[in-house]
Amino acid sequence: MAGLIKREDIDEVRQRTDIKEVVDGYVTLKGAGLGTFKGLCPFHDERSPSFTVRPQVGRYHCFGCGEDGDVIAFVQKQDHSSFQEAVEKLASRIGYELRYEDGGTGPNREEVGRRQRLLDAHKIADEFFRAQMLTPGAATARNFLFGRGFDRAAAEHFGCGYAPQGWDALLKHLRGRGFTDAELKLTGMFSEGNRGIYDRFRGRLIWPIKDMAGDTIGFGARKLYEDDQGPKYLNTPETTLYKKSQVLYGIDLAKRSIAKDRQLVVVEGYTDVMACHLAGITTAVATCGTAFGTEHIKIARRLLSDDGTGGEVVFTFDGDAAGQKAALRAFEEDQRFTAQTYVAVEPTGADPCDLRLSRGDDAVHALIQSRRPLFEFAIRSTLKQFNLDTVEGRVQGLKASVPVVAAIRDASTRTGYCQALTGWLGMPDPNEVLRMVNAEVKNAGKRGDPGRSPVPGQPQAGGPSRPAPAQPGAPGVAAGPSSGVVPSFHRPDPRDPVASMERQALEVALQQPALLAGGVWDRFAAARFAIPAFQAVHHAMRATGPGLTVDPVRWVEHVMHEVPEPLRPLVSELAVVPLPAHTEEAVLKYCRDILSRLFELQITRIKADKMGQLQRLDAAAEPETYQRLNRELMMLEMERRALRAEA
Repeated sequence: MAGLIKREDIDEVRQRTDIKEVVDGYVTLKGAGLGTFKGLCPFHDERSPSFTVRPQVGRYHCFGCGEDGDVIAFVQKQDHSSFQEAVEKLASRIGYELRYEDGGTGPNREEVGRRQRLLDAHKIADEFFRAQMLTPGAATARNFLFGRGFDRAAAEHFGCGYAPQGWDALLKHLRGRGFTDAELKLTGMFSEGNRGIYDRFRGRLIWPIKDMAGDTIGFGARKLYEDDQGPKYLNTPETTLYKKSQVLYGIDLAKRSIAKDRQLVVVEGYTDVMACHLAGITTAVATCGTAFGTEHIKIARRLLSDDGTGGEVVFTFDGDAAGQKAALRAFEEDQRFTAQTYVAVEPTGADPCDLRLSRGDDAVHALIQSRRPLFEFAIRSTLKQFNLDTVEGRVQGLKASVPVVAAIRDASTRTGYCQALTGWLGMPDPNEVLRMVNAEVKNAGKRGDPGRSPVPGQPQAGGPSRPAPAQPGAPGVAAGPSSGVVPSFHRPDPRDPVASMERQALEVALQQPALLAGGVWDRFAAARFAIPAFQAVHHAMRATGPGLTVDPVRWVEHVMHEVPEPLRPLVSELAVVPLPAHTEEAVLKYCRDILSRLFELQITRIKADKMGQLQRLDAAAEPETYQRLNRELMMLEMERRALRAEA
């Protein structure tokens, strides 16, 4: 079982990883000064690049939206992975073997190697199917897509491919790329007969199924020819890569929109996902041959940041009996969300693909806009089974609906639907439904029914889980106990010359900490900062100490953890802002000049204090103090001149 990664290994991975190389995989970066790179921010829409990366300190900062962090945080946010998963991914990338606390173990190296071989095979197969889509033999596949409203650009965007007719087209291709039959058996792309293995997908339209990181892990295939005796849709079987209960088709394309818009739309098929995305509903995904279940919810919660602050999940189902049954199954799982859950049902039975084809993009938008709360849908679907125009029908409807309402975990929501049910049934006493529902909640608790709370408002096992405690070293986690008091800091006025001076000094200290070595550190640590925000950053540097100034990445990371939470974006900003110099020599000259000006400012302040003491002093009454202050003023002036000479 995997334990927590050792802190020193986390630091080592962070230090050894080139953040520019990692970010380059997601963002096109261009030089923006010595050691600084800029690109369009991957976390918000912008036309002018404000996303800045500074490899020397191992950090990024967007001056547009404020997103910032180190290379681990970047991978976490881009892949929507946990802190540990991000560290393990980066460690694998640089070939670093992690150690774990409490005797825990990380991923087995042999297993990691086998997994990579499977991923490589799927990547090559994906490229093969795409290439086949352009051949004359794929005309039927292209015509099918065209008939469903998808042109060549759409097919390429979603990676649609074609599996040739025949038994071994893909098999020969992968064998030719060095894969053994033993490896290919594990991919799920081949079936096995008396004469060995052969292509599982033959004469079919192919959709690549990808994980959150964008790696192809399986395929979905649609029948195209009448003589194909297989099912209409054929998916990859369960493999070490592909587990249908954990897969959402389109998640690689939708993840950014889901996280940004706090919405997840669940549709039923590959073409429905395509239709939604092309219509502008870029939060759409689909399950792959299974109902939306517990593992899918984990993915959704990770993307929605399902922490009780908002977000919505919209299920689209056909208006027929099967669609209603699927929606009621979703109701059973809804209690695991704190996000709002809705159902969008098309009365005519048309799916999003049919809607787009017959009535255009606006109809797809209208379907999603017509969503109703899932609780309401479940209760109303139950009531539809009875004739509510009769007393007997209303009584039967009430009895059938009470367990549905009682299954709602949140006490406030449950009370609200008690009132709604009273209105739908036309009952004169609004408290009658509430009494029946509360009685059902208590009885369910005594029976130990899963998914019910024995006490209104009290959490139960299986309910929304608490977030796991953050691992030390994770971005945004301070290294020490919190006092519970969060100080407030005002952003300094850039026109204030003192604020400008202090800001420049902190930029230099964060980006070129090696210049603080030796006696310079003592001067810097003794400096007084007048601006409260800069004063707090300076205090964090002193608390970090001079020992880490030789390692810019760890230096910034430790300073980041020492400052109060509200100031971490400021530290990130100071650490990556380009310095006004274009050569190494010019940078060093600029930095030394800034530090000299800082120290000279400190001398000026100390001299002013001592001059005030001198003026208030009676020289005749205290001659020794008078002489001492004069000597100290002379020494300060000599120190000031020496600084200017060095500069």
